[in-house]
Amino acid sequence: MQLRVAGAQIPVTAAVDDNVAHILRAVGFAAREGADVLLTPEGSLSGYTPRFDRDEVGRALEAVTAAARDAGVGLALGTCLIEPEDGRCYNQVRFYERDGAYLGFHSKTLTCGTLADPPEGEINDFAVAPLRTFEIAGARVGGLICNDMWANPGCTPQDDPHLTQQLSRMGARVIFHAVNGGRDGSPMSDLAWQYHESNLRMRAIAGALWIVTVDNCHPTDLRCSAPSGVIDPSGNWVARTAEQGEAFFCYTLEM
Repeated sequence: MQLRVAGAQIPVTAAVDDNVAHILRAVGFAAREGADVLLTPEGSLSGYTPRFDRDEVGRALEAVTAAARDAGVGLALGTCLIEPEDGRCYNQVRFYERDGAYLGFHSKTLTCGTLADPPEGEINDFAVAPLRTFEIAGARVGGLICNDMWANPGCTPQDDPHLTQQLSRMGARVIFHAVNGGRDGSPMSDLAWQYHESNLRMRAIAGALWIVTVDNCHPTDLRCSAPSGVIDPSGNWVARTAEQGEAFFCYTLEM
């Protein structure tokens, strides 16, 4: 079977209206390319924060999902959101079919925190839901968010659960990976880039998975924290964007 995937390496900030404009531009690209599903970065709608205007983000979500539905584009949408069922905030990738049907969400599982006891950081801000897979355009897929993939030992109080391997065993053939990584142009940022890229490629091989990944490109004068594009189950890049600034891609997976 085939799955045509698009990705948007776009700027993500706390300005929800700006985020919506970037996502809608990406939806237009994906529609013109005939994509089945579009992936956006971590927090791309709400901003990467648990502190957002709930009503504003709700209206933004309605606008983006309606536009994607009208364009016939499925979504793997990165956003933080308070779920009405339990009132808890989740850092999510939300999955939608091309007809707008909502399939559910993956919540960031390896939330970042200090190694202190107790840890500090987003680990205290976001709830975590059980790992699951989704069927989109006939393909079994999973979602991961940023550190879920690479389990950075400097900011991961939990043990690495090897989520790519778990998703592979659950039947996923494609992972949509939404990223919003920090960087400052220092040598450490360059080392982190290498760690991120090698992790992506090795985990694709280990799980026999396609990995579709996109990063936030804000600030646009710096290289992103990780590459954006598509990696095949042999660990090869088959689509890849520029390393800096806004960029889109589209690629057909042959599975």
